[in-house]
Amino acid sequence: MTTDDDRSSGQNWNLRDPSVLLATGFGIGLIPVAPGTWGSLFAVLVAWEMFGTLGMLGLALGAIGAFGVGVRVSGDCIRKYESQDPKQVVIDEIAGQWLVLLVAGHNMTHYALAFVLFRIFDILKPWPVSWADREIKGGLGVMVDDVLAGLYAAAVLFAMIQWMGV
Repeated sequence: MTTDDDRSSGQNWNLRDPSVLLATGFGIGLIPVAPGTWGSLFAVLVAWEMFGTLGMLGLALGAIGAFGVGVRVSGDCIRKYESQDPKQVVIDEIAGQWLVLLVAGHNMTHYALAFVLFRIFDILKPWPVSWADREIKGGLGVMVDDVLAGLYAAAVLFAMIQWMGV
């Protein structure tokens, strides 16, 4: 029996295809070990520069843009690679991580906490993240669970900053 991972793990992830290039975070998702973590780390590094150059509004627009583009390119990859949520697609981690980083300001400690918190919620998938991961299909489904994980992480980070003074 062929699994989704078997079908999507082949060598055919051609970065000359604009959908593949964007969905994989410019190839970051093709790293064979922990592509979601690498995608989140890439998002943190890019966000630091975006925030420094364009401010919070630039990062917010980036997160919204990544979500919108992500729905489309994730859907393209689902159809092309016949997998509901290919592990190589990391634009969902990028959008979710950027959402958390909106709470972090331009503070390196907060960025590190945002990274860790997002990975925790993305991996553990508490309800309704787990529900969205199971029930919402297509490109929207790929993106929504990470946005929900990002909202959880953002709420915890906000609380830590406000009430714990981190």
